[in-house]
Amino acid sequence: MRLEHFVDLAERCWETGFGFAEFRRHDSVASLGWPDDVVEQWIYDHASSPSFLRDYEHVDLSLVRWDVEALPVDVFMTMPTGPSDAEDIDYFASNPDRWVEARKHGVHRGVALAWEVHGTWKRWPIILDRALLDPAGTGLQLVEGRNRVGILRGFHRRGTTVAGKHLVWVGRPRT
Repeated sequence: MRLEHFVDLAERCWETGFGFAEFRRHDSVASLGWPDDVVEQWIYDHASSPSFLRDYEHVDLSLVRWDVEALPVDVFMTMPTGPSDAEDIDYFASNPDRWVEARKHGVHRGVALAWEVHGTWKRWPIILDRALLDPAGTGLQLVEGRNRVGILRGFHRRGTTVAGKHLVWVGRPRT
């Protein structure tokens, strides 16, 4: 099962107004056994994104299992994202206040407060073990959350207090 298999379904759910609730109930989505938050952030929100399709076209989604992990801040300072969006993290890091301020409405309500009170993001980013990529690699790669990780990098670089560890969804090979 590849990301491209979900493009038509995601677009149909967007266009009909049934949205994510209908998408996650579809047999092909449910069969993955993924947490809803991961399905929504990666597959539903980005199924038709050219950069995501290009960067993750070879990942067999049925071979990925998800766990919540707490990663130290230093890991995020050098963690790459997909090659199509490689510059995005540092772009967001260059002005973290702007990107926190831009996220204050709708589902983003509380983002600034999460950074202020907890020194971290409100919603966990999506990280993938690079062993799942083609060609396979080592370490971790940021799939979704370039803005969040950019804000973290920007704050950390300028000395703004951030949490020592940050919760993320990490996809690793099923064993």
